[in-house]
Amino acid sequence: MFFYYLMPVIFMLGIMAIAFEDVIKVNKAATAVGMCIILWVIFLLNAEQFFLVNPPQHISEFISAFPELANMPLHDLASEFIELKLVRGLGDVATTLFFVLGSMSIIDIIDSHGGFGIISQSIKVNNQRGLLWILSFVTFFMSILLGNLATVVVMISIARKLVPERNERLVFSSMIIIASNAGGACSPIGDVTTLLLWTGGNISALHQIGSLILPSFALLMVVLLLASLLLPKNRMVVPLLQSMEEQPYVSSQTRKVVLWVGLGSLALVPVLQTLIQLPPFMGVLLGLVTLWVITDRKYASSNDEAVQNLRVQRAFSRVDISTIFFFLGILMSVQALIVTGQLAIMANFLSDTFADENTIAIVLGVLSSFLDNVALVSATMGMYPLQEIGVFAADSSFWTLLAYCAVTGGSILIIGSAAGVTVMGMEKISFGYYLKRFTPLALLGFFVGVGVYLLLV
Repeated sequence: MFFYYLMPVIFMLGIMAIAFEDVIKVNKAATAVGMCIILWVIFLLNAEQFFLVNPPQHISEFISAFPELANMPLHDLASEFIELKLVRGLGDVATTLFFVLGSMSIIDIIDSHGGFGIISQSIKVNNQRGLLWILSFVTFFMSILLGNLATVVVMISIARKLVPERNERLVFSSMIIIASNAGGACSPIGDVTTLLLWTGGNISALHQIGSLILPSFALLMVVLLLASLLLPKNRMVVPLLQSMEEQPYVSSQTRKVVLWVGLGSLALVPVLQTLIQLPPFMGVLLGLVTLWVITDRKYASSNDEAVQNLRVQRAFSRVDISTIFFFLGILMSVQALIVTGQLAIMANFLSDTFADENTIAIVLGVLSSFLDNVALVSATMGMYPLQEIGVFAADSSFWTLLAYCAVTGGSILIIGSAAGVTVMGMEKISFGYYLKRFTPLALLGFFVGVGVYLLLV
């Protein structure tokens, strides 16, 4: 079964191509979507042989749900099965994509109104070490609320205003990556991987925050203490009082309203899901609609093009759609491996190789330093289906530790997380610079956080 075993090979090659996007000069979104299509085409063309060699466990469930299909020829049964799984898989993936799209739009609206300038104006410190601590703490807590990807974009913009010297700013930028991933690990909306675990029912919001806030904060403190030594002790912050440029068409009151409505709507997402079981993507869209109504009412009467650019429909044109396609490709690729039974084989291999589930979570975390953590977590969820009780039950130690390891493990190498890749592009940080100065710190912090977690459970 050449094609059966070719599928995981194609998946691994695709992940490596994504990791080395800058080397091969092909956008990671194109790689991910192309990989997804190839995997599903292989499955479609060879479904009968796949089912004969390794019948997916889902096929028996499928037949029991639709007993009239039991006597159908294998070719027709395979086609019906694949169509159902493709549509259902796309439905599950779409909830994640709409959450990401909605949250990115909210962040853009806040930023276009100059809302984040309020944060930069509140920073009052006169030396770089103190500034590093403040920016790291702000990044950590903002990442819990906004997610690590949106947070790094905002914080790098602020760092550029306060630290104009690029060589010095590289320390701040690298620390922002680590702080954002640390904060993102302990929030259900802090990273796409934690979002997947939360919406998949693997871990609840309150359990995640309560269990991982201390390990994540321990990681931050260890790295921050050591990273401070990379800056001169008494180096002053020159443009301290210069804030981000204010939007001349937006009043101070409107700026504050947009900021707090946007942040509040994101903060309410896990609350609404817990209280009334409102799906996270609908919670985010509720916040987006609220901002949509506010801005439409505010700017509908103006014909000024600059004012019209502040409206929500214009924000959609500025959202990075390639990121949405990237997640689509990755998550649908994983769906193909789940349906064909590939991930069940990998799960058995990991269980036979490592002594306990915590070790598996730690190994996956280290792997996420150079393999995409969204793909790793999505694949892990496919390998280990949720149990009512036991090692892989909801809120178990395995899923909780995996949430921490998969996100913070991405800080070990700069290419290991979406936040790291984003900052790498914005600040042109070389792989070698980060590897030499921050990989040892991130690796130490990672294991310190693991140790703190294991002591608390």
